[in-house]
Amino acid sequence: MNLSTNTVGETSGNMAKKKIVGLRWWIIGVVMLGTILNYLTRSSLSAAAPTLKQELSITVEQYSYVVAAFQACYTVMQPIAGFILDSIGVKIGLAIFCVAWSITNMLHGFAGSWQSLAFFRGLMGMAEAAVIPAGLKAVTEWFPAKERSIATGWFNIGSSIGGMMAPPLVIACITYYNWQTAFIVTGALGFFWVALWLFFFRSPADHPQITDEEKQYILDGQEASHKNDTSKPSVKQIIRRREFWAIAIPKFLAEPAWQTFNFWIPLYLSTVRHMDLKSIAMFAWIPFLAADMGCIVGGYLSPLMIKYFKVSLLTSRKLVVVTGATCMLAPAAIGMVASPYAAIALFCVGTFAHQTISGSLITMSSDVFPRNSVGTANGLTGMAGYLGATIFSFIVGIVASKIGYDPLFVCLSLFDIIGAIVVCMMLKQSAMPTLPTTKAA
Repeated sequence: MNLSTNTVGETSGNMAKKKIVGLRWWIIGVVMLGTILNYLTRSSLSAAAPTLKQELSITVEQYSYVVAAFQACYTVMQPIAGFILDSIGVKIGLAIFCVAWSITNMLHGFAGSWQSLAFFRGLMGMAEAAVIPAGLKAVTEWFPAKERSIATGWFNIGSSIGGMMAPPLVIACITYYNWQTAFIVTGALGFFWVALWLFFFRSPADHPQITDEEKQYILDGQEASHKNDTSKPSVKQIIRRREFWAIAIPKFLAEPAWQTFNFWIPLYLSTVRHMDLKSIAMFAWIPFLAADMGCIVGGYLSPLMIKYFKVSLLTSRKLVVVTGATCMLAPAAIGMVASPYAAIALFCVGTFAHQTISGSLITMSSDVFPRNSVGTANGLTGMAGYLGATIFSFIVGIVASKIGYDPLFVCLSLFDIIGAIVVCMMLKQSAMPTLPTTKAA
C-alpha cells in the first residue's frame, strides 16, 4: 500500500496540482476516522454506565430501555439514511449526519433521568445510522471489487477503535470533571472531522489529486453494474431478491453480539466481576483492540483465500463468515471462567470473531447490488441487524438481573453459527456479477 505523494506537472492556472499516489487509501483513512468518532460517541454511554446508574438512579432494566431506544431508532433510520445517501451523495449526506450525531451526543449531558437519556439516545441513533452505509458507498466508488473487503475492514476498524477509546477518555472526564463533560467532549470532536471531510472527499472522477493510473485502475476493477449504473434505488426490488435475505438474516443473528459487547461489557465487569471504575478503564478497551485485529484480518482473508486456495470471490466471503462464526464459540464459555481477566480474554476472541463476520457481510452488499442501490441495500440489511440487537437488548435487561448473563453469551455464539449456515446455503454464485480482469496496482 503506497501512500506517498508525488508532484505531477499538471497545472491549473499558475498553480501546480499535487497528485497523491494511492489516494484511495487516504480516502478510506478519512472514512475510518469518521467511523472512530461515530463509535466513540455511541460507546460513551456504556463507559459512563456505572456512574449514570448511581447519579441518575438507573436500574439494569431501565438501562436496557436506554440502549434499546438508540437501537430502535437506529434500526428504523438505517434504510432511510441509506436512501438519502444514494439520493444526495455520500459527501454532503455524511456531513449532515455527523453534525446531527455530534449535537445529540452533547445533549446527553443535560439528561436528568433515564427517560430524557433515552430520548437523546434515540435522536443520536437516528443520526448515527448513516455511517456504515456511507462507508460502504465510499468503498464502492473508490475501490475495485477485489480490494473492497480490505477497504471495508479498514474503515470498519473505526468501530472498534472508537469503542476502545471510550472507556479511558470518558472515565478520565468523569474522574477529573463530571459525566456531563464526557458527553460534551466526545460529541464536539465530530465538528473537526466534518471540516476535514468536506475539504478532502470527492468522487474519483472529480478528485483533482488522483493520478490517471489510479483512476483507471479503480475503473477497470469494477463490475459493469457499478460502472454503468444509472438506476434509482428501489426498496421493493431489493427486498424481493434472495441475496438480500441471505445477508439480512445473518446480520439479524450477528448484530446482537456486537451491541452486547459495546453496551454491556463495562456494566458486566462492574456488577458480575466486581471491578472498580479504574480497573474497567484499564481493561474494558482491550476487547475492542482485538476487534481492530478482526477488521484487518477479516478484510485480508478474502483476497488471500482467492490467491492461495483459488476459490471464487463469493466462496471467499463465505469462508470468512464461517471462520468468524467458529471463533464466536469462545464467548459461550465466559461464565465458566473464574478470573475476570480470563473473561476479558474470551470477550477479546468474541469481538475479533464478530468483526471478521461483520466486515464480510457488509462487503457482500457491494458485491451483489448495483452502485446506486448499495447505500439503501446496506441500510436495509443493517436494519435487520439492529432489529435483532434491539430485541436482544430487551432480553438482556430482563434476563441478566434474574438469571445472569451466562445463558445470553451462549445464545450469541449459537446465533452466529446459524447465520453462517444461512449465508452458505442461500447466497449462490449466480448472484455475483462477472468481475473484470485487472492488472496489479
